[in-house]
Amino acid sequence: MDTYYMGEYDVIVIGAGHAGCEAALASARMGCRTLILSMNLEAVAMMPCNPSVGGTGKGHLVREIDALGGEMGINIDKTCMQSRMLNTSKGPAVHSLRAQADKHQYHMEMKKTLEEQENLDMKQQEAVDIDVKEGQVQGIITRTNAYYKCKAVVIATGTFLKGRIFIGSSNFPSGPNGLAPSCDLSENLKRLGLPLRRFKTGTPARALSDTFHYDEMKRQDGDEKIVPFSFMNDSLDVDQVPCWLTYTNERTHKIIRDNFSRSALFGGEIEGVGPRYCPSIEDKINRFPDRKRHQLFVEPEGRQTHEMYIQGMSTSLPEDVQEKFYHTIEGLEDITITRPAYAIEYDCIDPLELKLNLEYRKIRGMFCAGQFNGSSGYEEAAAQGLMAGINAALEVSGKDPFILDRSEAYIGVLIDDLVTKGTNEPYRIMTSRAEYRLVLRQDNADERLTEKGYAIGLVSEERYQKFLRSKEMAKEEMKRLKETTVGPQDADEFLISIGSSPLNNRVSLYDLLKRPEVHYQEMAAIDPDRPRLTQHVIDVIEVNIKYEGYIRMQERKIQKFKKLESRKLPEDIDYEKIDNLRIEARQKLSRLRPVSVGQASRISGVSPADINVLLIWLEKKRRMK
Repeated sequence: MDTYYMGEYDVIVIGAGHAGCEAALASARMGCRTLILSMNLEAVAMMPCNPSVGGTGKGHLVREIDALGGEMGINIDKTCMQSRMLNTSKGPAVHSLRAQADKHQYHMEMKKTLEEQENLDMKQQEAVDIDVKEGQVQGIITRTNAYYKCKAVVIATGTFLKGRIFIGSSNFPSGPNGLAPSCDLSENLKRLGLPLRRFKTGTPARALSDTFHYDEMKRQDGDEKIVPFSFMNDSLDVDQVPCWLTYTNERTHKIIRDNFSRSALFGGEIEGVGPRYCPSIEDKINRFPDRKRHQLFVEPEGRQTHEMYIQGMSTSLPEDVQEKFYHTIEGLEDITITRPAYAIEYDCIDPLELKLNLEYRKIRGMFCAGQFNGSSGYEEAAAQGLMAGINAALEVSGKDPFILDRSEAYIGVLIDDLVTKGTNEPYRIMTSRAEYRLVLRQDNADERLTEKGYAIGLVSEERYQKFLRSKEMAKEEMKRLKETTVGPQDADEFLISIGSSPLNNRVSLYDLLKRPEVHYQEMAAIDPDRPRLTQHVIDVIEVNIKYEGYIRMQERKIQKFKKLESRKLPEDIDYEKIDNLRIEARQKLSRLRPVSVGQASRISGVSPADINVLLIWLEKKRRMK
């Protein structure tokens, strides 16, 4: 192949989805000359599936991306059409923000951000090969035979890599949303030794908004007061649009059951593994035959389009069957479908082949992010893209990697789960995956991570100064609440009015706020001289005070966790020579090369007894030294 030289970059990002955008912006903002490639610039930050950002667990990731200086939170605040805080009936650890996006505006705003970013070039090009010599990335080659030299590359190909669409018995090479797939790169990655496998995902049909019967569905409005995703926004003024709730029924289920044999999922055409927590409608009906109905959400795709997204109804059944079963659902009897549902299969890497900094173990300078790593969801992709971009920039600069552990962030949980435990299906973050979720709340993401983002050069000075002011306000107000006391004559009338017990003696406002029924905003009735604070600061103060005892308990557990994480394992350790390690443990440890005893303890197949053997071995080495 005759190639021609087209320039040199520090970091090249392949793919401009949610992972690629965050990776490229992070690298460029940290001072690296960066190039991002997309097969089609209309696919930049594309939302081929659900037109929303956030949700349970996912909202935590977006807040953490924002706290580190990423872009997703800022972009969804710009393009939000509806916002809701989920799980408000439960504790603050699982409160999760979710916003409906104008998907077209989301794409345009992110593309504009990339275009305006210093140190960043964006080109419509298909990467077909990565040049590697002596285990080190040298550059990339495009479809047009252009050669770009680089020191590091981030692979963020999403579902484009050897993508194949399935609709009934019909299947054909395609990326998401009818765009072209990337096939040559997949073959060349295999040639380089990357162990690729097939995963699957799917998306429901779209239909025209004026063909729904809204009086037959339940209206779902956004929150009256919108909570922004980005720490840089104290409030948002959005003209919100409604979503709608409806359900499948027995007629729907019968049509689908009668056509199981025509589904690509059951017909054997699909070899890839699909997501457990977002199954197709035929998979739901097959797995849960006693369920009389499944809920669906009808959501707008944007302000400048009439297309609506039917969440909860992805399928690989043929179009004629789709037409029949969609029309059996209340409110959907007369819909005009503009885009049929489909399943898409694609190549991805086994994440067990990655280091904690998301670098491929066998090739220096090759970083991987997003659905290419076996995850699902825009938020999981963006979080990995951010970390891959950061670590590519740090490696180019000769600096130590930036790694978040499980006690510091949901991002740490996500990456540790992928590279330490692996996944046999598209991985989805959930609050239940985090052991320390009371400390890893979405309201304190800036408190946990902004200092770290500033230290590596990603958080701007403006953001950092705003963070310091917010932190100082919270500190001063908690001090004032401790020092300000009220007696029965000051507070009893207020307390009785909200159903709380009257006082026996004077107490501090700090202790009063520990009562579940007492809230900071309502205490204005007995605390008229309070300072003006942002809602964000108020939320942090209230949660820290009300859950103070539980937070301290969790922090003690984190200290124990940190001790195991701090016990580092030598890079050149020969596990075959450690006596008393079981054969399975030796094999797993030799393959995965954990960096610490803590990480080793989370590897499937490594038992507590094996960890004790490692600890004894480390102690012997320490004494010998």
